Amino acid sequence: MEIKAYDVKDINLAPYGQEKIDWAYRNMPVLRKIEQELIDEQPFKGLKIAVSVHVEAKTACLARALARGGADVALTGCNPLSTQDDVAAALAASGMHVYTIHGDNDEEYIEHLKMALAFGPDIVIDDGGDFAMLLHSDLKEMSDNIIGGCEETTTGVHRLNILEKENKLLYPVIAVNDARCKHLFDNRFGTGQSVWTGIMATTNLIVAGKTVVVAGYGMCGRGVALRAKGLGAKVIVTEIDPVKACEAIMEGYEVMTMDEAAPLGDLFVTVTGCKDVIVDRHFNMMKDGAICCNAGHFDCEVNVRQLSDMAVSSKELRHNIIGYKLSNGNTISIIAEGRLVNLASGDGHPVEIMDMSFALQAQSARYIAKNGRDLENKVYDTPEEIDNRVAEFLLEAKGISYDRLTPEQERYINSWDF
Repeated sequence: MEIKAYDVKDINLAPYGQEKIDWAYRNMPVLRKIEQELIDEQPFKGLKIAVSVHVEAKTACLARALARGGADVALTGCNPLSTQDDVAAALAASGMHVYTIHGDNDEEYIEHLKMALAFGPDIVIDDGGDFAMLLHSDLKEMSDNIIGGCEETTTGVHRLNILEKENKLLYPVIAVNDARCKHLFDNRFGTGQSVWTGIMATTNLIVAGKTVVVAGYGMCGRGVALRAKGLGAKVIVTEIDPVKACEAIMEGYEVMTMDEAAPLGDLFVTVTGCKDVIVDRHFNMMKDGAICCNAGHFDCEVNVRQLSDMAVSSKELRHNIIGYKLSNGNTISIIAEGRLVNLASGDGHPVEIMDMSFALQAQSARYIAKNGRDLENKVYDTPEEIDNRVAEFLLEAKGISYDRLTPEQERYINSWDF
């Protein structure tokens, strides 16, 4: 494959993207501190890093930090509708290899992933596991050169865990998603805010007084439900895990099956990481005007293909909203084609949240660069010291102090002999 310097929509958009990057950077004190360490240490000197993430301003700051730490970086998207073309142009104009265009079809999207891998990375940073998918199938021969990888999201970690369980994982991976400073804040508070920012900006409808159905009560689902409740909605949760269902009940939500919830909901948000959460039978039961969207990584949770096949007609009702009219006369609306709503209909998580997540990524990539060749082909937890440093740097940036154990308290807490 011919390796292009970049493939973006319009390099002339660079000044607008640079403004977004500058705004994000000034509000990312933790990543700035890590970046300075990378500049001083140059841990990636001589290494190539391929990054598949949502290409927008915050991730641009991560990619730039890696480059300033000595890496040759190739960047591509991890969702066709989350790329911001002006940000991609700004990074390409700075000399980075960038391969992504907003609205890529499936073939173009895969081609851009392959372009980012074509220059032979030593480290891969994944969001959803699409690099891993290619490196364990069509581009398997490239995996021989991979020192290790980092995975950003729940879906990707799940895919990698399956590979490890089947003894098919070809390189070690840090599960950045499972770090405390990731899932407690990014998944819960980041997803909770950004999903509703995207929904409200796209629909211009009020949330208060509506019945919101949240499918999935993991960390992301908890955040979505919490913010819906705070906005004045009546919240119904659907779950397959009995413990999580009990947790949702204890936190004040109604719990039922999707079959039971379908006739009741005004707005449906899927956050499960599984396919076919909302399918044809559910669409037939929904109210006229019901709205469906997805906050999981892949666009398979709401079966839009089935809805399209059922519909007697469809049309764009508002930018990024398609209405499907059914034979019963009801119209069901889909936001952002059923893709990740907070990024396909907005700017994604708040800057301060991604400051923490990408500080984790940068440190984890540094850990892989230093230790990856000595690791087995397994999925590893983010080292505790990396997790704690992010929290400490954030508190320091906010001017907040916290208590420390005395030597006597440490002895007490680490001893069985009281």
